[in-house]
Amino acid sequence: MNFMKNSIFSREQKAEPIKEEVLHGGVFSVWGSPGSGKSTVAVKLAKYLADKKKNVVLVLCDMTAPMLPCICPPSDLECEKSLGSILSATHVTEPLVKYNMITHKKMSYLTIIGMLKGENEYTYATYSKVQAQELIASLRKIAPFVIIDCSSYIANDILSAVALLESDSVLRLANCDLKSISYLSSQLQLLQNSNWDMEKQYKVASNIKASHGIEHMAGAMGSLTFKIPHSNEVEQQYLEGNLFADLSLKDSREFRREIEKIIKEVFGC
Repeated sequence: MNFMKNSIFSREQKAEPIKEEVLHGGVFSVWGSPGSGKSTVAVKLAKYLADKKKNVVLVLCDMTAPMLPCICPPSDLECEKSLGSILSATHVTEPLVKYNMITHKKMSYLTIIGMLKGENEYTYATYSKVQAQELIASLRKIAPFVIIDCSSYIANDILSAVALLESDSVLRLANCDLKSISYLSSQLQLLQNSNWDMEKQYKVASNIKASHGIEHMAGAMGSLTFKIPHSNEVEQQYLEGNLFADLSLKDSREFRREIEKIIKEVFGC
């Protein structure tokens, strides 16, 4: 894809646009180290908004291990259409995006875009930064809330890299271990070279268990905005491929609270 030769992580210098204050909505990316719970958090954020009757689009970027088959039973989806069909087009248009959006049968305010089971980055024609930007621009017109579940490996994932650069806000997850922090530090060098707005990111310690001491996380990452606790119920839903299920157990109470805090902080609702 010739991705590493400054094709994505370099931007033309443009005059700063005048930004209007946005109280609700926007494009929000969830990114982090491998195994940090990116997809789980992205799905739970989208579900929270949909339950509040907010129109939301959930975009699942990963083409190496498509997440669509892992987040809900196939019977819950109206149809099977693929993210690959969108990105392989010469130009990504709003009608094309709408046609390839998947509706969740039990959640009328939620639509999903992702790769299907068995597909990978070689299933469709290669795409460029332009198609990724056109997709995000189209999504802004289609829905007031867009949640993008980015893959960890942004050096090899054009859509995830562009999403991080173009999003209004980014949730950056890390597990409570040094390897996770080291991974993010290595990837951040790519984003910093492209004048990434560091102020739009929220730093998060993720999947915190009672045995974890997270004091070193704040020291390594700087101040932490959110601390997402481990939940046995959420873990079970992930293993069963049913992340849109409700959280009802007592052990999920703190997890639910943190999701609510993120929604209130980021979207103001």
